[in-house]
Amino acid sequence: MPSVASTRTVAHMGTLLSAQQVADGLRALPAWRGDTTEITRSYTAPDFLSGIRAVDAVADAAETAGHHPDIDIRWTTVTFSLVTHALGGVTEADLTMAATIDRVLDHPR
Repeated sequence: MPSVASTRTVAHMGTLLSAQQVADGLRALPAWRGDTTEITRSYTAPDFLSGIRAVDAVADAAETAGHHPDIDIRWTTVTFSLVTHALGGVTEADLTMAATIDRVLDHPR
């Protein structure tokens, strides 16, 4: 029987994923690491301004998707973290946004 936490939903946000579901999803996202609480990816830009431009492009994609990563900028290293805060863990929306971030970073402006 699934636990309450594993079946908790908030309308458009989906359902919390199990550890196996997160692991399976991360196999398709090799730059990402994490578990049921959060997934993260660090990106090293060639210079500070390129990192800021990458953040700007990801912000545009996140706004379109309606799902926003936490972003940490440390000179040329940008770390993106995803969790569905309203549910307290990782959902399919986080894996989908991670794939979107990968596409954005693979095709800089």
